[in-house]
Amino acid sequence: MTVIDIDGPDKRRKTAPATAAQPAEKPTLIGLDRDDLAQALSRIGVPERQLRMRVAQLWHWMYVRGVSDFSDMRNVSKDLRAQLDEAFTIARPEIVSEQISNDGTRKWLFRFPPRGAGRPVEIETVYIPEEGRGTLCVSSQVGCTLTCSFCHTGTQRLVRNLTAEEILSQILIARDRLGDFPRGETPADAAVPSEGRLVTNIVMMGMGEPLYNFDNVKKALLIASDGDGLSLSKRRITLSTSGIVPEIARTGAEIGCMLAISLHAVRDELRDELVPINKKWNIAALLDACRAYPGLNNARRITFEYVMLKGVNDSLADARKLVQLLRGIPAKINLIPFNPWPGSAHECSDWEQIEAFADVVNNAGYASPIRTPRGRDIFAACGQLKSESERMRARDRAALESAPAGQSA
Repeated sequence: MTVIDIDGPDKRRKTAPATAAQPAEKPTLIGLDRDDLAQALSRIGVPERQLRMRVAQLWHWMYVRGVSDFSDMRNVSKDLRAQLDEAFTIARPEIVSEQISNDGTRKWLFRFPPRGAGRPVEIETVYIPEEGRGTLCVSSQVGCTLTCSFCHTGTQRLVRNLTAEEILSQILIARDRLGDFPRGETPADAAVPSEGRLVTNIVMMGMGEPLYNFDNVKKALLIASDGDGLSLSKRRITLSTSGIVPEIARTGAEIGCMLAISLHAVRDELRDELVPINKKWNIAALLDACRAYPGLNNARRITFEYVMLKGVNDSLADARKLVQLLRGIPAKINLIPFNPWPGSAHECSDWEQIEAFADVVNNAGYASPIRTPRGRDIFAACGQLKSESERMRARDRAALESAPAGQSA
């Protein structure tokens, strides 16, 4: 993969033009539900009799047309646009970089402004184009607390939860860059022409554990699935959890999206090592919560994610045990070839072993697609996400530690 400025002739990796970061002192309207939006408008003097109409107008411009400047809201009076601009922001966060894999996968590094007394933070978001669909992998936290042994994100300490605005902004910027908003013309700097809907599916499988940020994730996903806005079907929104059992029922009842479980092992002693949250909620407790998931049926199956680790969890005995554990749960099993990252102790299972494992699961009546690795060359594949600034700091530390005494790296 070559590294080229965005204005260069070859655009395998792009350094995107930085968009203006949101002023910390201005509250944003992105991520507010309709009641919150009405209250915000009321505070700047919008008459109560106009609130419903004004909320509908702003909702349309933000989530149907995708505008990021109040001046573009053409059916809102000039005076109100000025009031809105003085009091609020709907600006996007900064795009630090945009990388394009050899297979067409895109990865963005976003920088969000400070919150309160904090500092700016960075997260990664990935877009995976496929035949007939486009999937956006969205982050919910900066870093992660779960320290799963096969996941690069888990090596970055948790900085903070993302707000509903920051979760939604990942969707909005992706649609901006892909020319996926119906503005009458493709934005001049969009990555591809605007033809059809390019972001069709959302997966909460980026950085962080979504169910440790339940309220913000819920708010963002309910706005994303609102039929008068971004209008993503709840059947095209999947939330992936490592097994925060008390929040699983709430996810089905209050969000109503599809559920994915990062399982990765069929024995508690191994899952304790691979997915340490298992020490708190073991496999039996996790699967009981899955069986009770609201709305579960054959049309709304739970996806179980299973990363294939050579010599660790990939035996045919493991495959048979997996089938036994999932009996009675409408499910499919995604087999994920391990995606390497610097410092990992694991290796990917041999392809023949992955296929043999899949045959056992398929023969038991479960769909078991083998996920094609996407974006490995730009560290955008499953389990590889980590803020670039964190990678750079790690490289700097390694260089300093390896330098001769008295010599700086």
